[in-house]
Amino acid sequence: MIRTWGPITQALLGTLLTWGITAAGSGMVIIVRGTQRKLLDLSLGFAGGVMIAASYWSLLAPAIEMAEESDLYGKDGRFAFAPVAAGFLLGALFVFGTDALISYLGVHSPNIMLGFGDATTSPAAVSRRRIATTVPAQDPYSSFTAGSTLDIVEETKNKQWKRILLLIVAITVHNIPEGLAVGVGFGAIGSSPSATFENARNLAIGIAIQNFPEGLAVSLPLRATGFSTLRSFWYGQLSGVVEPIFGVVGAATVGIARPLLPYALSFAAGAMVYVVLDDIVPEAHSSGNGKLASWGAMAGFLVMMSLDVGLG
Repeated sequence: MIRTWGPITQALLGTLLTWGITAAGSGMVIIVRGTQRKLLDLSLGFAGGVMIAASYWSLLAPAIEMAEESDLYGKDGRFAFAPVAAGFLLGALFVFGTDALISYLGVHSPNIMLGFGDATTSPAAVSRRRIATTVPAQDPYSSFTAGSTLDIVEETKNKQWKRILLLIVAITVHNIPEGLAVGVGFGAIGSSPSATFENARNLAIGIAIQNFPEGLAVSLPLRATGFSTLRSFWYGQLSGVVEPIFGVVGAATVGIARPLLPYALSFAAGAMVYVVLDDIVPEAHSSGNGKLASWGAMAGFLVMMSLDVGLG
């Protein structure tokens, strides 16, 4: 972010910073240790708290302000709620449709969903092999067989993988309008008294710092479900890679991107809130660790709220 450089270059540098801080947050998974199921529920709660706070302070509030400042939504922005409500609903419908598509296509294996390795070496497969060696062949006095027990375990694993995939989708979707916002900020320099280099730079720095807990919110659940530390970090930082792409798009098409920002920001908020309510909360409370998950959510919410409000 150098004042004398062009807006596209500045937007690229600014969003590379936001991506880098996302990666730094994901890297925290290297030093986090804990019992897997408890860590999973705690990290899901933390992710849910981060996402709820980000949905309002990072997405909905700016979307409403942008719509109010526009001349498209009535005198004094009295209908500013319309694009925000529409985007919010579309975001929820997007995740609902993604969830339905995953189920319809039978994409339950982590190898298919995240594209790595052999099915026989995945965490889920290792878990199934371990249980298969300890389950007796068949008890004539029981209605359950070894096969049915394995089916139950596999179904539970499938649900976990799908929920974590939806979490990754939601946070990645959330990063798209943030990248656009940084790009628009640099692309619009000089177009109004408030469109200054300093404001664009501060926006990029603020979003970058906010991205730190978001990277951790992706990598922690992955690590807790059996991914290696390296893979957990990789997919955590990958959720932020869309920001440089859309930052450049925003700077290059500032005239088009600016009116779309209220819709894009609220779309991301709707996607994240739907994932939290429909997937993360039920999963985090499904194994008797509900109190731990709730306090994790409180911690995530407070961290994200403090960063959002403190950084303006």
